[in-house]
Parts: sequence; structure tokens; C-alpha cells
Amino acid sequence: MAKKQNIGYEEIMRDIRARKFAPVYILMGEEAYFIDSICNALATTVLSEDEREFNQFVVFGSDVTAAQIADMAREYPMMAEHKVIIVKEAQNIKNTDELDKYMDKPSPQTILVYCHKNGNIDGRRKILAKARTAGVVFESVKVSERSLPGFVTGFVKGRGMNIDGRTAGIIAESIGSDLCRLASELDKLCLAMPTGETNVTPEIVEQSIGISRDYNPSEFRKAVANKDVLRAFRILDYFVKNPKSGGPFVLLPTLFYFFENLMLAWYAPNRNDQSVVARHLDLYGSWVADEYMIAMRHYTAGKTMQIISRIRETDEKIKGLNSTGNTDAGELARELLYFIFC
Repeated sequence: MAKKQNIGYEEIMRDIRARKFAPVYILMGEEAYFIDSICNALATTVLSEDEREFNQFVVFGSDVTAAQIADMAREYPMMAEHKVIIVKEAQNIKNTDELDKYMDKPSPQTILVYCHKNGNIDGRRKILAKARTAGVVFESVKVSERSLPGFVTGFVKGRGMNIDGRTAGIIAESIGSDLCRLASELDKLCLAMPTGETNVTPEIVEQSIGISRDYNPSEFRKAVANKDVLRAFRILDYFVKNPKSGGPFVLLPTLFYFFENLMLAWYAPNRNDQSVVARHLDLYGSWVADEYMIAMRHYTAGKTMQIISRIRETDEKIKGLNSTGNTDAGELARELLYFIFC
């Protein structure tokens, strides 16, 4: 495999499926999902099941030294083309001098997978510069809230199915930015798809992973944008009365993100043009801009700022900060909604 620097997730996964392996993979960053996905792909693709018994090793950074990893990497595989060494929790390895030396001339028969989570390796360290020359360096970054529907769409399409932007948005807003949990729920959804059916609908989503097509953060946001008081309180009551839905806690991020964007929408170059507002807010679908344009008829810029401040206060009280009474989360959320609509 040709040496590449800082290539993307999809390209790495394509190369693995094509059995184009690098001798070294440095996987680092804040988002565990992509690190785990690449690591699992290598763990299940490079060697056959029989070969893994003697040629695939998983070690943890708190249990081994860089010298021990380098020694293992230099050993020849047993009756196999490759040997795979997976180092998990590599952030616990403090001194990497011996691995730095190994990177100068890595074994072409060994595939070393170095998983460094919860942040990046210091760019000044030799191991990073040498790994870029020897193999692949991947930085796993957190997916932004606005990019989550795109992640859902890509995941579902990767399973040979289709999903529209609204349904993807409902799933993303309901589950949130924990990609490991999001991927797990999407796996469950794909497995539950009826035989021969390739279009993911809100009805299938509700049946397979329990996200109501009528009572979800996306519908709640729409009700607030339209100042549909009755609808918004019905959805809030549903979340309060159904702990399995996540409770009213899951609606606060939706509200905060919506009004934060609404504040930005007030300063769009032309806030009466849907496409301009969509680009200004970097929305995952231009149709979402309609909600902000409607909301600007109901909430002034000044009121929007007040709401953002009140959401922060409510969040602190729900978490037990700056709270002077025993008001429960449901009542605090209702008080917030009253404030928004008044």
C-alpha cells in the first residue's frame, strides 16, 4: 500500500476492504467510534479466523511498554502472510522511544494498530512524524450536531438502503451525538427492515428502535418554531411521562441548538431567502431553513437572546446547580416552555 498522510475514514475503510494494508496505523482523536470501526475492520479482515489464534494480539497501553510492542512487531508471523498487533488505550504509553525507532523500518509482515483515544498525540513527538512516513495517521474528530443526519444517511446507504433527510434528522436528534450508540441503533434498524424493503420510513423507525414519528425532538422543534403551544406541550408531556424516551433532558439540547441558530439567522445576509439562510446556518437540508424563517416571525432577536439565557439557567437547575427548590425536571421544562411562548 502506498504511503499516505492523514487520509480520511472512508478511504481507509475502502483500502482495508480491498486488502491494501499499511504496516502502521496511528488512530487518534476524541471520537471513539471511528477509531473502533477501523480497528475492528483490521481485526476481522487481515487474517482468517484460523490465522488469528497465533498471529493476532491485543494489548493495552497500561500493561505494556513501547519496547515490548516493538519486539512483538519485529517477530515473524506463524504460517500466515501477516501478523496483527492491536494496541488499545495507547494514550497510557508515556515513553515511545522504542516505537520511534521501530517506525524507521517497520516490518512489512506486521500490521501495527495503535489506538490513542481521548485526544491527539502531541504533534511534536517523533512517533507521529515517523508514522506518517511509515503508514497511516488518522485523526478522529467529533461529528458536529448539524452533521449527524449526514452520518445517519451515510450509514444507512452503506447497508444498501435509503432514508430521506427528515427521517435521518429525527433519528439524529432523538439519539444525539454518541456515535457508538447511534451506530448501534442504526444496526438494529437495518436488521429489522422487512424483507425486500430498502426505504427507511418513520413507521419502520418507530417499530424497530422506538423513536415515535409524532413525539420526538424534531417534531418538538417544529412546534416551537411555529409557536404551536398545544403541540409543543403535548410532546413535552410525552417525554416527561415516558422515562424510556430520555425524559425532558433530551429536549434541552434541541431547544438550545435551535435558538442559537435562530440568533444567527437574524444576521443572515438575506433572511427572507431560504437558500441564503440554509447556507448561512450550514444546515443539513434547505427545508430546515423554513423553520427558522417561520420562527423569526414569532421571536424577535431580543426575545431569542432571552430564551437562550433561560435555557442555560434551566439546564443548570436540572443538573442541580443554582437551584433553590425541589422542582423536578418536568416542571422546570414546562416553566421554560411557558417563558418561550410568553
